[in-house]
This record gives sequence, C-alpha cells and structure tokens, in this order.
Amino acid sequence: MQKILYKAADRGKGDYGWLKPNYYFSFGQYHNPENIHFGALRVLNDDYIAGGGAFPTHPHDNMEIVTIPFTGALKHKDSTGGEGIIKAGDVQIMSAGTGVQHSEANASATDSVTLFQIWIFPKKNNIEPRYDQRAFDTSERINKWQYVVSPDKNDNALWINQDARFALTTLQIDKTISYTNKFTGNGVFLVVINGSVKVEETALNKRDALGIAGIDNFTITATEDSELLAIEIPMN
Repeated sequence: MQKILYKAADRGKGDYGWLKPNYYFSFGQYHNPENIHFGALRVLNDDYIAGGGAFPTHPHDNMEIVTIPFTGALKHKDSTGGEGIIKAGDVQIMSAGTGVQHSEANASATDSVTLFQIWIFPKKNNIEPRYDQRAFDTSERINKWQYVVSPDKNDNALWINQDARFALTTLQIDKTISYTNKFTGNGVFLVVINGSVKVEETALNKRDALGIAGIDNFTITATEDSELLAIEIPMN
C-alpha cells in the first residue's frame, strides 16, 4: 500500500471575503508545485460561502465537477439548461465537456453554505456537456457504502465520464468497513468529513485525507462516530 497523508491543518487556504476555501490541491490563492493532483483527482475544495455569496457566470471545459453540500443550500444555473438548488443529502455533477458557462450562488442571503467541490479529469474529452443532481437517502449509508457517483448504472448513482466512483458512509464508533476498488489499479482518496478513523494503522481526524494506491482493498475502523467520502480514481 502506498499512502499520502493530507492533514487538515496543512491544507492551502484562501479568503475572498464571502468565500473561505480550504484547498487539498493547488488552486486559486494556494499554489504548491508538489501538490497539484492525486491521479485523476485535480481539485478538492472545502468551501465556506457566506450568505449572499455567489460565483458569477464563468466557463469550464473537459472536467467532471462534483458538488457535495453539507449545510445550507446552493443555487446552480448553467448554459445546458441545468438549474437547481442542492442541500445536505444531495449530490450534483456537471460534465463540462466541450464547454459550459455556469454560476453558483448561496440560495440564502443570511445563512452560510459549506460544501466540497471536486474536479476529476474526464475519460473522454469534448463530450456534450451535461448536468445532473439527486437527493440521496442518508440512512442508507449507515455502516455501509452508498455510491453516489459512478459510470456503472448498477451502482444507482449519478453518471460520470470517468472510471471513477464516489462513495459515502456514516460509520459508527468501533465499526469496521472495507473498501474494494471497482476498477483494478485505481487509487482512492479518502476524506474524513467528520469524526476520526484508522486506516490500517494510520489515524485520521476531521477533514484529514489519505491518498491510497497500489492496493485494491483496505479496511477502515471508526474511533468515533464518523462520516467518510471515498473517491476512487484512475492513477494514470
């Protein structure tokens, strides 16, 4: 097993007033030439958006963009006609493909929004842009993986243009769960959303992450009630 530890305290930080992000990889105000990506995972931003905050309309192309909110509600609109509001329990994906213009805004003038925004390099370039979102039943991830993004329709998840899979779990204290790669040779970027766990003998706390490669199965044990996100991605 090859492991790269990303401590929450060591993440890059930005402050745009209405937006306060923490960066797991180089982005925006944070640049570290030794920390650009993990395999096909290019961006993971842990964002705080103040009430009334908004990203004005801006372009993207050839990137798979996944948004997972934790608190508050985020309003989205894009040039494909995709439009909606997402909140905790929802997951959103946009395949930018040949090019798309979109905007995102806090749906509240007063309440903040917290979320992960994640960018994955696509499997195929220049596909037709597309947008999708879904509300997931969070009770179906207690002590087991709930797949929320996958190219395999059997996972009952949002489709992604990549051999990648996103899985969420709510793991109770002292419970153990294993993750097995769907695609042989992929790596997994594991993030502790809340709580604390051990991966083999590596301890992880809230917002710590672990990049795992060179192995297709590993085990996680919760040392307190925890929420986890596993992002399985190609390493080449």
